[in-house]
Amino acid sequence: MNLADGVQIVSLAILALMMIGSALGVVLLSSIVYSAFLLGAVFVSMSGLFILLNAGFVAAAQILIYVGAVNVLILFGIMLVNKREDFIEIKNAWLGRLVTAAVCVGLFALLGTMILATPWSVSTAVAAGDEATVIIGMHLFSDYLLPFELASVLLLMALIGAIVLARREFLPDDDATDATNAPVFTLPERSRELATLSRDKSS
Repeated sequence: MNLADGVQIVSLAILALMMIGSALGVVLLSSIVYSAFLLGAVFVSMSGLFILLNAGFVAAAQILIYVGAVNVLILFGIMLVNKREDFIEIKNAWLGRLVTAAVCVGLFALLGTMILATPWSVSTAVAAGDEATVIIGMHLFSDYLLPFELASVLLLMALIGAIVLARREFLPDDDATDATNAPVFTLPERSRELATLSRDKSS
């Protein structure tokens, strides 16, 4: 093993631990703001894995689209929410956590079994190099046009959902009084008798 292989293995281990730890933080933390920030860390670590696979275009797209657009949009949607809701304790919350843990363990076992059962043969194909962007663009607009358009629709749905969440509703103040019971202020007026009397005295 040379120095380059060692650096790649260490980088792979660091990025994998970073991605798994951040993903666990997204699921387990009670603060939704911290979960959104850790989701950005998951996307960054995934882009690092793409760099190790010599997929620079996919890594750049991961940073620009998911970290720079989707994750920032989620953060703005969370921070702009202005809803007042009382905390209601959920009964038998441990049962939901147990079911969630069982589903996560099942998915992890399924993915692990698939990884171990798949023959990962080393490909002898020559890397595209600087022409990778052109080749990816040709495939996106020919072979994978429908999934590409569906992904854009999905991002549009996420944008609309963030706008709906960030929409501010009118919340009246607690000490505000009813407009019908509020006193009506008028300008002081002189009565007709006093007005005629003052006119006669002046004449």
